[in-house]
Amino acid sequence: MRDQSLARLFGAGRDTDAFLVAWTVPEFAATLLIEEGLAFALIPAFSAALARRAQGAPGDPVRSLVAGSLPRLSLAFTAVGALLAAAAPQLVGVLAPGLPDPALAVDCTRLTSTCVLSFGLAGYCSAALRAHGRYLAPAAIYVVYNIAVITAMFALGGHWGVRSAAFGVAAGGCLMVLVQLPDLVRRLRDRTVTRAASGGAAAARPVDVTLMATVLLFGLCRQSQVLIERFLGSQLPAGAISHLNYAQKVAQIPMMLSMMLCTVTFPVVARALADGDTERARTRVERDLAVAAALVLLGTAAVLACAPQIIQLLFQRGAFTAADTAATAGVMRVYALGLLGQTLTGVLVRSYFSAGRATWYPLAAMAAGIVVTSWTGACAIGSWGVLGIAAANAAGITVTAVLLLSGPASRSVPVRARGVLRELSRPLRAAAAATAAGAFAASLPAAPLAGLLAGGTTVTVVFVLLGHALGAQGCTFAIRFVRTLAGRLAHAVLR
Repeated sequence: MRDQSLARLFGAGRDTDAFLVAWTVPEFAATLLIEEGLAFALIPAFSAALARRAQGAPGDPVRSLVAGSLPRLSLAFTAVGALLAAAAPQLVGVLAPGLPDPALAVDCTRLTSTCVLSFGLAGYCSAALRAHGRYLAPAAIYVVYNIAVITAMFALGGHWGVRSAAFGVAAGGCLMVLVQLPDLVRRLRDRTVTRAASGGAAAARPVDVTLMATVLLFGLCRQSQVLIERFLGSQLPAGAISHLNYAQKVAQIPMMLSMMLCTVTFPVVARALADGDTERARTRVERDLAVAAALVLLGTAAVLACAPQIIQLLFQRGAFTAADTAATAGVMRVYALGLLGQTLTGVLVRSYFSAGRATWYPLAAMAAGIVVTSWTGACAIGSWGVLGIAAANAAGITVTAVLLLSGPASRSVPVRARGVLRELSRPLRAAAAATAAGAFAASLPAAPLAGLLAGGTTVTVVFVLLGHALGAQGCTFAIRFVRTLAGRLAHAVLR
């Protein structure tokens, strides 16, 4: 809805390109401070503190962890946000040297730089709550955030233009913190604090500095794919960056749905390792890989088969034209080829950081993928334009996923690569067949809604049935769920 509002009000041109350069700051902040980077360091730390509390450690290890880490991190977030605001002109010049309107991008960047502090605090609250098994408040942060951005665009867009969206980012970041505070305060008040014994478990260093460095550098390196895209896209005609953004936001929905599973199970894996149960952690990660891959491949097949219909229904109104629809749909189809790699990377990196130990291998794997993305994009942009940028993204993240899967056995959770590859081949074959069948079905109706319904239904039916026949875990689970649901409904009707 946020991107629909942006497209409707401002289309895909100079203004949206300028805002999306400033959008780089909240994109990085979300990845580093909420979704991955900070969570990889804090969730294992909170899980270990909770385990020490359960073992009867003196004092309250959880509250000691908060007292030892939150003030320092808050100071660091504030300093980085202030630095980004002060250096906004230089940052825009580096990110998008060919941008037609850098002054607008600078204004938006100064507004969005506030999210470093707000996203950092929101990510800290989210990690603490998830380690406690609390998911409702962390799940609500993007709801209130996007409501703030959408409201600001419609309320202030007539006077401030696309700057209203940047103001919405600043306001939404504050709401992300406020929506989690009540639940976090209740969790921290669960146990009365007493003085920790000298050298006791509660007095241990709360977060390993080297671990924090490795996970943040990994997240920074992963998110630098966006920098490469914006840098290369600024050299193309106006609207290229916007087409990339709209295509990514839609194509990433299947990936984000599949990653929700890992959002819930990452604390489970961390707690299993804190309890010394490596086998339980490995079984959980391998099961997550199978189910997440099945989900994202189903979404990938739907995106490839129905891309024009999806983009036309979502965006083609107001300032967003039919030409924008065609360009965005083409980019989305190419970008979707990397969705499996994106998902596998997100799941596999947890097998390295779940125990709360520092490791540099994920950063090296991600750096190799970035090199592939950079060189492929630089070589392909001349011939393929914006499609070359999307292809480079898909190639780079796939390389990273392969390297993470075949990584050293000394990782926190030693995943069995051959078994994982054997399992992935099943939904992959089902997705290929479902894409072909869905594309044919989607092309028959003239109306986009009818085409999307026909194509989406065909993709789903073919993928689930063929995946079940091939023995794919995700499809087998779906069939079992439908059968169970149908049985319960039949039983209720008969009663």
